[in-house]
Amino acid sequence: MFELLDFNENPNVGVYCRANDAVVFLQKQLLKKVKKKISAALDVKLVELSIADSTIIGSLLALNSNGVIVTSVVGTETLNTIREQDLNFYVVKDVINAAGNDILANDYGALVHPDIKSYSLKKIERTLGVSVQRGTIASMKTVGMAAVVTNKGCLCHPKVTDDEKKVLEKIFDVEVMIGTVNHGHPMIGSGLVANTKGAIIGNRTTGIEMGRIEEALGFLD
Repeated sequence: MFELLDFNENPNVGVYCRANDAVVFLQKQLLKKVKKKISAALDVKLVELSIADSTIIGSLLALNSNGVIVTSVVGTETLNTIREQDLNFYVVKDVINAAGNDILANDYGALVHPDIKSYSLKKIERTLGVSVQRGTIASMKTVGMAAVVTNKGCLCHPKVTDDEKKVLEKIFDVEVMIGTVNHGHPMIGSGLVANTKGAIIGNRTTGIEMGRIEEALGFLD
């Protein structure tokens, strides 16, 4: 199921939200009708969080079905909420710690910001239970915002290189396609949150972009 949404008139839904196939971590203070649409579209449990008194959840948190990677500015209350979801978790103690911006993951692998330290990389591997590789998308280091990947497909920045695309397909074991969101915006992760069951998409996204999302994430099968 797909839903075109904005969060308090902001179409950058991926900045404020992250999901796997069981749970969606979401900013607080959204209208009930919006939260209901999110839960229905993704068919998951909805968990509201605040990280460092901020609504920016999607940029600061990355996850797959095994675990959650979260920024070092996370507080104890939020960590306890994450722990209650029966997921492994790791708090990134690294200069590069905006986990949602810097980590792209599914249940087959993960791509991370090329400057993440080896110690953090190993912790991320253990937490997510997958092999992790450093890399870029469209020569951009913020790989978590340059693409969205599920266990069924990947949609990424239109300027991804052929070599990068091959790496992505090897890491994630899915087909990789290019596209945009929110009427031409190339940072896919800012305007799209998806799992294998559905997606929420920034409400400025066009019909052509929607069709590309459907195809890339395996919803046309």
